Amino acid sequence: MENMKVFSVKVEDGREGRDGKPSVGPVYRNLLAKQGYPPPDPEMSTTWTLFSSSVEKYPGNRMLGWRKFVNGKVGPYIWKTYKEVYDEVLHVGSALQASGAEPGCRVGIYGANCPQWIMAMEACGAHGLVCVPLYDTLGSGAVNFIIDHAEVDFVFVQDIKVKELLNPNCKSAQRLKAIVCFTSLAEEDNAKASQMGIKTYSWTEFLHMGKENPWEISPPQPFSICTIMYTSGTSGDPKGVVLTHETMATFVCGVDLFLDQFEDKMTVDDVYLSFLPLAHILDRMIEEYFFHRGASVGYYHGNLKELRDDIMELKPTFLAGIQKALQELSPLRKWIFDALYKHKLSWMNKGYKQKFASPLADLLAFRKVKAKLGGRLRLLLSGGAPLSSEVEEFLRVTCCAFVVQGYGLTETCGACTIGFPDEMCFVGTVGSPAVYNDLRLEEVSDMGYDPLGNPPCGEICVKGKTIFSEYYKNPELTRESFKDGWFHTGDIGQMLPNGIVKVIDRKKNLIKLSQGEYVALEYLENVYGVTPIIDDVWVYGNSFKSMLVAVVVLHEENAKKWAELNGYTVSLSELCSLSKLQNYVLSELKFTAEKNKMRGFEYIKGVILEARAFDMERDLVTATLKKKRNNLLKYYQAEIDALYHNLTTKK
Repeated sequence: MENMKVFSVKVEDGREGRDGKPSVGPVYRNLLAKQGYPPPDPEMSTTWTLFSSSVEKYPGNRMLGWRKFVNGKVGPYIWKTYKEVYDEVLHVGSALQASGAEPGCRVGIYGANCPQWIMAMEACGAHGLVCVPLYDTLGSGAVNFIIDHAEVDFVFVQDIKVKELLNPNCKSAQRLKAIVCFTSLAEEDNAKASQMGIKTYSWTEFLHMGKENPWEISPPQPFSICTIMYTSGTSGDPKGVVLTHETMATFVCGVDLFLDQFEDKMTVDDVYLSFLPLAHILDRMIEEYFFHRGASVGYYHGNLKELRDDIMELKPTFLAGIQKALQELSPLRKWIFDALYKHKLSWMNKGYKQKFASPLADLLAFRKVKAKLGGRLRLLLSGGAPLSSEVEEFLRVTCCAFVVQGYGLTETCGACTIGFPDEMCFVGTVGSPAVYNDLRLEEVSDMGYDPLGNPPCGEICVKGKTIFSEYYKNPELTRESFKDGWFHTGDIGQMLPNGIVKVIDRKKNLIKLSQGEYVALEYLENVYGVTPIIDDVWVYGNSFKSMLVAVVVLHEENAKKWAELNGYTVSLSELCSLSKLQNYVLSELKFTAEKNKMRGFEYIKGVILEARAFDMERDLVTATLKKKRNNLLKYYQAEIDALYHNLTTKK
């Protein structure tokens, strides 16, 4: 075999499972951590020091940009410098203190990304308060749950979200001491809040209160809690992931060390377009990193359909979560484009850096793609739902920028594996371990995954300096997730010979759809299972699709009743191919979904009917009749592909 480039270092051997314990694979680490983790910069021990030291170094740099609406039209980007943001943050912090916020007190932030979101967050940092992002994609009950569970006392909120907070269903809002609006509140909302005994402030009023009552800052310790970020659980309530200042600052330090290896350096002139929710870890950590580097963050103007306009206006050098921006580009693939594409790809596959692979192709065709992305793009990061290999390869070749995929969870403070730009062998993978965490695979025997097998597969487990401390007020779940000190992600990975990880399956059957929403398959199957026409159901979705489909085993008796009523006298298996019955089953599933108040993305959009129960003969279930999801997928793959094809062309 030719000399293979390896992208992670093995620091410990794997071992066979004994006494009912699962086997574990070798422990892998980032190449920069071969001799142990690099010592982090003592100056960078909290997120507050990351920000305040940038204010000292780069007071006049543009920090936060946004677009104002003028006569109903969006204007150009307006900027606040680091020093201007810092001064405003001090006033917000003083006002919080004047309102009775003590160190450790929980402050909610609720609304779309904007400069005020960040200023509220930094004000929490200045006074050792805990920032708790609130968001409603987890369902309307989530905000109510989080305020109560985290014991939130103050909330910063976007004007259009105030109604949600004051909604009678949001009972826990009663406990709030004050609501501060990013802009200003409507009169009726002020009245409603004061009836509930909650003080309300517009942004300007709150700033003014801070100016009148200046307060010394009381910065946090490294071990203080920085944020409690809630993330969807497999079933039931969201889980509060506790991240300390040190964890987040160390993560930023790791990104610094990682990016420092590449010739293309990050500079203060870099600009990031922020549109992924700040309430999620990916966008939050990118912004923390940009602030640490004295670079600029511009916010989208609130409408994802008009993202293209923000891209052209801001001309970002860095974008993340790129599916949305991508859909804009697909029509460009004409024949000339294809020919040049193949030409450039062949040079890149031979190991040429994308910049030098084919200046001619860049000049003729790919400059257009780059221009559509604002013309200055250097780095695209895909996190969250993975890119398909075709899309990733397409991007690496065409957009004349680095494309990097990473993998991580809120619990790992963002990416715990990250790809190398300009290495084509990373296409279709999630990269190698990040600087400050170790990674190993653990056996999942009931799914047939063995980390000592060939290829080595198993549950991805991580430990290190960038892992969360606990699930807030949930010691059982915390213990369950950290067996022997390793955090168990619930994702199944495969280790490639060159030390790169590929995510291939999900252990808890919690999947993420392409729009980033989580779906708990087993839970849905239990709910849909009560529909009278069906005997059993296997629900399928993946992170490249936005819709769920299902294979439905018909309830023999009820299906025959339906056939009689509709004048069919055929066998059960012949009934399965009737589109009339398929539509009936879909409408029955829809009825069950509505009755159970399911969210739109949890509805089944297409079905395959089956006369025969899922059985062990075809290896579709375990001895205890648990579904073997990967085998079901192999068995029904062709029909599922055809179903998705029909669904997308119908759209």
